Amino acid sequence: MSLGLGGVILAAGESTRMGRDKALLPWPPDGRETILSAAIQALSQFCDMVIVVAGNNESAVQDVVYGCGAFLVRNPHPERGQFSSLQTGLQEVLSRGRDSAMVTLVDRPPPSTETLDKLAGEFQKKDHSVWAVVPEYQGKHGHPILIGRELMEAFLRAPVTANAREIEHANQERIVYVAVGDPLVAVNVDTPEAYAKL
Repeated sequence: MSLGLGGVILAAGESTRMGRDKALLPWPPDGRETILSAAIQALSQFCDMVIVVAGNNESAVQDVVYGCGAFLVRNPHPERGQFSSLQTGLQEVLSRGRDSAMVTLVDRPPPSTETLDKLAGEFQKKDHSVWAVVPEYQGKHGHPILIGRELMEAFLRAPVTANAREIEHANQERIVYVAVGDPLVAVNVDTPEAYAKL
C-alpha cells in the first residue's frame, strides 16, 4: 500500500539515562536485530523511504541505517532537542518529494504490522480536514504518528524552541486518535530498567 509516506525515525538523542545508544539495543532483547533496524524494517512496509535523523551518534548508527536501505541525515544541532530533529527529518521528507510522513522515536520499539496497518488505513481515508493520525493505547497517545502536509508545515514554521505536543494540542480538532490494543505504541525505553521490563 503506497501512501507516498516518508518514514522518519528520530535517533539523535544522547541516551544519557540508558548509558548506551538506544538505537543499537538488541530487539527483541534476545534477537539479532536492533531497535533501530527493527523500526526501519517496520516503517519500510508502509513508506516509500525511511530517513533516520542522527546527531553525534551518526558514525555509530550509519552501518545499521545503510544496511537496512534507509537514508541518514544529521541534525546539525542535536543539543536543541527532539523538536529540532523532527524539523530536520520533515524538511528532508519534503526535499525528497513526499508530503506526508510516518514519524517515530528510536526509543519506541516498533509496534506490530497490524497496528501500523490500522493507522495507515485511517490515514489513507482521511480528507483535508484531518492533519494527522495518532495511535492511542489505554488513553495514552503514542507513536508512530502519521502526518499530512498541513501539520508538517505547522511543525516546520514553529520556532525550534517549540515542541510537537504543543502544536498537536493547538490543532487537536484536526487530529484523529485511533485506539489500538498494542502497548508498544506508548512504551518508552529510556532506562536500563524500562528495557529490562520489555
